[in-house]
Amino acid sequence: MSNYENLREETLRQDGARFPAKSFTALVLKPAYDNAREHLLGAMMEVNRAQLIMLTEQGLLTREEAKAIRKGLETLDTESLARGEYTGRYEDLFFEVEAKLLELCGDPAGSLHLARSRNDMGVTMYRMVLRRCLAGVMDELCAFTGKLSAVAEEHRDTIMVAITHTQQAQVSTIGHYLLGACQVLERDFDRLRHAYETVNHSAMGACAITTTGFPISRERMAELLGFDGYILNSYDAIGGGDYLGEAATALLLCAIDAGRIIQDLMLWASQEFGVLRAADPYVQVSSIMPQKRNPVSIEHLRSLLSSVNGQCQTLLQMLHNTPYGDIVDTEDDAQPFLWRACDTLAKCYALWGNVMTTVTLNKDVMLERARNGFAVITELADTLVRETPVSFRKAHSVATLVARTLSQQGRPLTSLRKDELAAFFEQVTGSRLEVPFEKLRACLAPEHFVEIRNIPGGCGPQAMTDMLARQAARGESDLGWLAARHADEAKARRLQAEGLERI
Repeated sequence: MSNYENLREETLRQDGARFPAKSFTALVLKPAYDNAREHLLGAMMEVNRAQLIMLTEQGLLTREEAKAIRKGLETLDTESLARGEYTGRYEDLFFEVEAKLLELCGDPAGSLHLARSRNDMGVTMYRMVLRRCLAGVMDELCAFTGKLSAVAEEHRDTIMVAITHTQQAQVSTIGHYLLGACQVLERDFDRLRHAYETVNHSAMGACAITTTGFPISRERMAELLGFDGYILNSYDAIGGGDYLGEAATALLLCAIDAGRIIQDLMLWASQEFGVLRAADPYVQVSSIMPQKRNPVSIEHLRSLLSSVNGQCQTLLQMLHNTPYGDIVDTEDDAQPFLWRACDTLAKCYALWGNVMTTVTLNKDVMLERARNGFAVITELADTLVRETPVSFRKAHSVATLVARTLSQQGRPLTSLRKDELAAFFEQVTGSRLEVPFEKLRACLAPEHFVEIRNIPGGCGPQAMTDMLARQAARGESDLGWLAARHADEAKARRLQAEGLERI
């Protein structure tokens, strides 16, 4: 025998003497089985019950066959299956369940698979699991946004210096910043909701790829499983993986958006910045440096959000350049990445909410920073426009000269003198400054800067009141939408129970 023939014989002897081969089992079949029993078994049994009801109602099963199958479904020990181990006796969990039903109720169990395939059944189960995962994320996102809104209301007047390009920009408030973050989270919710609505359609009735010649009801299957409807084209029903891509993209953007805000919190928690102090349950100490209070809860949030990003990117990469049709790239190997991404993201929202409702913010440091810096200098230019006949560009030039000169001299804005401002004004405009100095000096207070910014969306008190009210209404709307989706699933379970009682 040649070396190749010897290698082939040895490989078959050690790894592949029978199907499945050991290496194929370890890499593919066992992980898929374990994922199926942990995540898909419940959905599989719901599909089986719905299929039984639909086939019976359509007259495709006799009353005796239906009763036998119902008894088998009720007798099947799903708890034992959920604890099972892959043995290789069955290719996957579907065939194991079918075999056990055949043992329990005999030949009638074979008719349960009439007018369906593992193709449409599998996609439907994946969609059922994914919609629950997405709903779980949205539940936590709603809860977190509500907590963040409460913190924003608590700190609606807490002065801070807003940052652009990593430099002090203008005075705002912590509440204004956090409500801005809430709006980002709202858009994340909208993207997740749209992904949910895309996912929430049944593939049942597509069968392998072309439907069936039996008079089944795709509408009834969708209703019994709590879907909004079914995917019309049967080829698309089993071949279109874009529902996964949309969900992955929505989750990915959630993680990116959250990570950007978390990055700010990490900066605020630094001793040099001196603004945010995490509560004791959310920090760790050093094994050697007694002074350390490491805000590791925030660090872990940043890291875990990156892992969500990675899981979603992996899923998207698995979809890349795959054929349009039933193919494993969208199935057993791919689905767990989204399940893990959803689970991690939901837990991140829960932890983040707890961290944010227990942090201590150093109001004194933030206010002093706002007073001693130049973040209010825009208001000097604005006030000069209001009180003098100069254009904004000239007023801006006066304010620029003030900021540049005092900054070069290492002086805070509060040290500005009347004679200096008058000289700067005359230098730029060629005219005398007739506005009382105290009026101009008053406009440089951080509190004044915030107080007058009541244009919709601003940091002023009225603008904040309006945004907080809007945020509360939006939160109620989102919670109502989620409650309706949970009610849809509960209704489907009731319909299944009622349908089984009639058999």
